[in-house]
Amino acid sequence: MCSGNCAKCLGISLIPLAILCILANILLFFPGGKVASNNGHISDEVWFFGGILGSGVLMIFPALVFLGLKNNDCCGCCGNENCGQRFAMFSSLLFAAVGFVGAGYSFIIAIVGIHKGPKCDVGTGNWTYAFHDGEYLRNTSLWSRCEEPVDIVPWNLTLFCLLLIMSAVQGVLCAIQAINGLIGMFCVGCKTGCCGGDGPV
Repeated sequence: MCSGNCAKCLGISLIPLAILCILANILLFFPGGKVASNNGHISDEVWFFGGILGSGVLMIFPALVFLGLKNNDCCGCCGNENCGQRFAMFSSLLFAAVGFVGAGYSFIIAIVGIHKGPKCDVGTGNWTYAFHDGEYLRNTSLWSRCEEPVDIVPWNLTLFCLLLIMSAVQGVLCAIQAINGLIGMFCVGCKTGCCGGDGPV
């Protein structure tokens, strides 16, 4: 069976996820939805660019490769269809690994960001991490420790959770394409050629 249709669907799914991850990471630079007056008021994990680099830029390349596989699925190199198809699937396997690493990086950064909580003003202009060991996740009454910015805790928590979920989905999609690529490398049932003749059977 041919694997290009599956790869194209995965590529189409990865692109909006990558864009959303980039936007989520950018919004984290505006604590509580406001412009930070000092870079030190932004959580350190935001500066690791998990959503921008890991789930964003690194994910665009696999997505584009997956989208292009539909055209290369069963012919690849004219006159040497088997070689062309297997090379296309092998390249998708490599890019799936790149995407998986990027998603994994973003996933880890999101976990750390959720666990540590945001930086905030705990009083008299003292900007620091107000929580320890994720204690605020179990006890929302502790959120009042953050005096400024207003609503910084739900802001950071929501955006990091979105990054966590979206990067996890991206990792699963890249893993599916890795399996799809392995199957495609040994695909012997394609019967529709694309170079004026029949493909491998």
